[in-house]
Amino acid sequence: MTDVTTRPQQENTSFETKRRPSRAPRRSARPPRPRIANALALIAGIGLGLSIGLAFVGQSIASFDSAGGWFTFFGRLTGLSGTYMLIIMVLLVTRLPWLEETVGQVRLVRWHRTVGGWPIALIALHVVFITLGYAEASHVGVVSEFWTFIMHYPDMLTATVAFVLLIVAGVSSIPAVRRTMRYQTWWAVHLYLYLALVLAFAHEIKTGVMFIGHPLALDFWIALSAAALGAVLSIRILRPLARNLRHQLRVSSVKEEAPGVYSIVIKGRNMSRFEVSGGQFFQWRFMARDLWWHSHPYSLSALPRPPFIRVTIKRLGMQSLAATRLKPGTRVWVEGPYGVFTRHARRGGRVVLIGAGVGISPIRALLEDLPEHTDVTVILRASSAEDLVHRAEVTQLVSERGGQLHEIVGPRKKVRLDGNVLRKLVGKVSNTDVYVCGPAGFSEGVTESLLRLGVRHDRIHQEAFAF
Repeated sequence: MTDVTTRPQQENTSFETKRRPSRAPRRSARPPRPRIANALALIAGIGLGLSIGLAFVGQSIASFDSAGGWFTFFGRLTGLSGTYMLIIMVLLVTRLPWLEETVGQVRLVRWHRTVGGWPIALIALHVVFITLGYAEASHVGVVSEFWTFIMHYPDMLTATVAFVLLIVAGVSSIPAVRRTMRYQTWWAVHLYLYLALVLAFAHEIKTGVMFIGHPLALDFWIALSAAALGAVLSIRILRPLARNLRHQLRVSSVKEEAPGVYSIVIKGRNMSRFEVSGGQFFQWRFMARDLWWHSHPYSLSALPRPPFIRVTIKRLGMQSLAATRLKPGTRVWVEGPYGVFTRHARRGGRVVLIGAGVGISPIRALLEDLPEHTDVTVILRASSAEDLVHRAEVTQLVSERGGQLHEIVGPRKKVRLDGNVLRKLVGKVSNTDVYVCGPAGFSEGVTESLLRLGVRHDRIHQEAFAF
């Protein structure tokens, strides 16, 4: 069996603070730009208004009095608005840089889930209303009219397939269903959203009455669809491709930091141009057997030391186990950086960093990246002293800053980190920025305690990787 701990070959890849200059040459990720995010929200609202307005195009007053007229109108209204919401839903998880760097991936995913039910409901109503309207106009049964749609109308069969794919993706997003699925399966199912958009496009353009004789309406939808497709291709494919070709990342070494926790040091080219802030994460794809076909979100555990970067992971499943056995020279593919768990999120000069388990890793990187004169208190939580990941490095960084370091060590049932303990360790925290990173249960418990202590919700910063 290959040893999981591989020593560097004639290279010092140590990330310990005592062996590095105080500021390694690098590029920080861009700070949030709320004006651009607000402008994108305004554009999205205007687009929705235009989409709804198009339902009235080509709909004369007399048509409402004709057989099935109202059904047909509501069918067009729900179809156009549902398709527009589907495009918005896809764009929310396309990780538009100007939006993601301002609100973060966690909030984008939350918005995506909130929006997600509307396209399915609206497009389902579109199918029902259009079928009822055409059936009433043709004086035939609903089932007969629906069958005629599928078999004889242009691109209706592909549109039906698109709707089925949309339903499958929607069902897989139900929390009870999602919890039973592996991430890779859920991710593959959600790729069908892109296929659904492509399959539905021809049906929309060819059979939409509101487009016949109305070139501006047709141009709007073609431009909207092209812009969405261009965003997906450029941000999810071309941008990562350019980054990875520039940096040529490869595994340099693998080292066990704590029981079941490993650091992977990666070497690349032109790393002084590698843009990232402490606390951010990347989607990592290791080009090795059983690993190349899926990616996982891991935070950097230190700022880059050109030509090296480091990520620290916990061995939980077969994929992470395989990652801890990577051989030097293995090619690495990354997407990112993502997340707003950075120094840019703070509002004041006092910061409390709370980390547990492998969640200490992004806390360590964030600690290194905070402005020099920040008043810092660090709280680390672990079941045993040997589980304190990067303990020596965190101690060194806190010492350099003149901050305070508290280690809460012991079983959770016996050694608690609750509101009383937090009050004793950090005192008043009402005007403090608090960063929390750790297992879901730990983060939720700490957040509840902080809120009871008077910390404002917008000054509690977290990052989660749930799908």
